[in-house]
Amino acid sequence: MIAGSGEFPLLALEEASRRGWSCAVAGLRGEAAETLEAKAFRFAWVEVGRPDEALQFFRVNGVKDILLAGKIDPRAYFRRENLDREAGDWLRLAADGTASGLIHAFLRYLSSQGFEVLDPGPFLAPFFCGAGVLAGDSPTAAVLQDAEFGWHIARRLADLDVGQTVIIKDQAVVAVEAAEGTDAAIRRAGELAGRGTVAVKVSRTRQDLRVDVPAIGLNTVRSLALAGAAAMCLEAGRVAFFQKEQALELAGRSGIIIFARE
Repeated sequence: MIAGSGEFPLLALEEASRRGWSCAVAGLRGEAAETLEAKAFRFAWVEVGRPDEALQFFRVNGVKDILLAGKIDPRAYFRRENLDREAGDWLRLAADGTASGLIHAFLRYLSSQGFEVLDPGPFLAPFFCGAGVLAGDSPTAAVLQDAEFGWHIARRLADLDVGQTVIIKDQAVVAVEAAEGTDAAIRRAGELAGRGTVAVKVSRTRQDLRVDVPAIGLNTVRSLALAGAAAMCLEAGRVAFFQKEQALELAGRSGIIIFARE
């Protein structure tokens, strides 16, 4: 595993252990959680932008299959002076500087080095939600209108690789997720429009989970509460929900409706 930030690396590592797999983890310094080190069969800290360190670690440990798990601060792309020669090689394969463009280039680079990147779908299955209300009362007519208004906008933006979340109020776009991420966009919407916003998060039309996992978690609900949001609408079966039990409990206490739709 190449582990970035967020909940997914630890959850994936736990799922691998349940399946009886031994997992060598290359934790990205400044991104991955320190708790991973004690749970991995083998572990090494590596620098973002220095793939040779991770690949050498994997070769020493006989690894051929790699799972990319977690997020990387997108600002790393704009600090390319810290990248090594190998990173420069794979960056030149990128069609553009979008998240999917960069990761697709990295997948091609890994393949050229003799590694296969695993589909994370089996690890994510327990975290996808079916359609329905997950927290709070049934959505009001106003919430449903805002969710419907934002849905198709969010899909188009996701397909353009801008972001996968939009925040709506009174059928107007308040904020759009870009490099700052879902949680920061939600908080910014609260600063701009006050209470009562509705966040909508979807996947791309053709979502490659090796490249990106659309997800929310406890920190997302904390951001909704800080922003005074009324609701969040997720795409059922395609947006992962980590730390769901704690997050839904907080949503209930905060009066936030969370629901999933097809």
